[in-house]
Amino acid sequence: MFIDIPLLTVSLPEQFNAASYFLDRHLAEGRGERTAIYYEGNAYTYAQIAEQANRVGSGLSELGIEMEQRVALILLDSPAFAASFFGALKLGAVPVPMNTMLRPDDYIYLLNDCRAKVLCVHAELWRAIRHILPRLLYLRHVVVVGLEQSGERENATCHDFELWLRRASPDLKAARTSKDDSAFWLYSSGSTGFPKGCVHLHHDMTYCCEYYAKPILQINERDICFSASKLFFAYGFGNGLYFPFAVGASAVHYPGRPQPEAVFQAIEQYRPTIFFGSPALYANMLASGKSYDLSSLRLCVSAGEALPADIWRRWQQRYGVEILDGIGSTEILHIFISNRTGEVRPGSTGKIVPGYEARIVDERGAEVAPGEMGTLLIRGDSTAACYWNKHEKTLDTMRGRWIATGDTYTQDADGYYWYGGRVDDMLKVNGLWVSPAEVEGALMAHPAVLQAAIVGAADQDELIKPRAYIVLQSDHEPSETLVNELKTFVKARLASFKAPQWIEFVSELPMTATGKIQRFVLREASRPQM
Repeated sequence: MFIDIPLLTVSLPEQFNAASYFLDRHLAEGRGERTAIYYEGNAYTYAQIAEQANRVGSGLSELGIEMEQRVALILLDSPAFAASFFGALKLGAVPVPMNTMLRPDDYIYLLNDCRAKVLCVHAELWRAIRHILPRLLYLRHVVVVGLEQSGERENATCHDFELWLRRASPDLKAARTSKDDSAFWLYSSGSTGFPKGCVHLHHDMTYCCEYYAKPILQINERDICFSASKLFFAYGFGNGLYFPFAVGASAVHYPGRPQPEAVFQAIEQYRPTIFFGSPALYANMLASGKSYDLSSLRLCVSAGEALPADIWRRWQQRYGVEILDGIGSTEILHIFISNRTGEVRPGSTGKIVPGYEARIVDERGAEVAPGEMGTLLIRGDSTAACYWNKHEKTLDTMRGRWIATGDTYTQDADGYYWYGGRVDDMLKVNGLWVSPAEVEGALMAHPAVLQAAIVGAADQDELIKPRAYIVLQSDHEPSETLVNELKTFVKARLASFKAPQWIEFVSELPMTATGKIQRFVLREASRPQM
């Protein structure tokens, strides 16, 4: 019988504004001249970001924005993102960061769903979506970073970010928000359906810092954080903004795409101490034939998908830095299960982060026996209050104090959690469950394999068998000999029914912007053509 034990919680006053904690506090405590953000070769202090945030908040107020009204952010990683986010937050408004890689139709849905009255956007992104303006039902003002680059001029509804800031007051009093007020939204797309707006509260970021960033990462004011994952993602949002801002550390904001060479160059230029990446990025960085100096790094972190043990071992061997794999979600804001420095078990997700609790349950909701696979439930006080305007989905996912992650896991006798895959990715082969992540990990231990993805496909008898899609290392070529070698390689490590029935070599795998394999695309490609 499961006993509901009260969780640890962060002690905060009832009246609490997160912008005051993460930004203004550093000025009051004498850290105003410390570097908050490195961006395109320049350093921006906490005092500079705080003044810009005040001007953003004042400017939003002049545009008619009030408490609890949404402000959309389609911004590249930059000081403008930090100032816009904290400025809206300090005003008591609700900033809504959005994926910068979407299509115009996606923005129509998101902007109408959140009912944002003001959009802050970088010029290069605005150029691609400004034609949708007539279809946005609630938007009244657009503030463009680098307006001249878009070919437009200021008018009553379109404002140049820099000029707008100069006109706005540098003085802004923090709104009298509660620690349980709505603070910001992050959209979680999930695997199907429309994106869901996760409504996060003013205390949520502090909770993630106190129970993950400080004790697990041991982040401190001497650290420089560099996240390849972007700020509009829950993972990157913590890595590159509120984690360093919680302790007066620095963050590297890189606005470009996180290609391996560019990431290596940024590490050499800015000398970060903590690097945050994804399994796919670490694999591609290891595939680079060039030599880079990563000696500034004291720690690396991975999330987005399970980190194969072979990638962990090769990274450790080449660079001498541990990667701490973990799992988080947009709904829970950041990582809630993680490996620890000096205690990594390669291939596992680690142990539960203090401040969170986990259950692994079967299809009926009963806890499974140790070592058995089941669906992971989590509870912790950083969990979103709800999905905006999606009552039924909220009820299905957020079950009282628990949230159903949609991930399958086992837990070993030492308390380590082992990822099995998404609930809808699991395969039943010969009546037995097969974890795609397990087979992918076995394949990636082979020196010829750079990336691997497993999906289910029907054989001639319409029975499901594993099908592998493989990206090879640059020094290997596809061949029938290699196909047979890989099948034998997997069978030597796993039960034979888990080995792929078919292997297809591809130039790249379909990925989400967060580095997750889009298995639904591969499943569709595996279906017989009619």
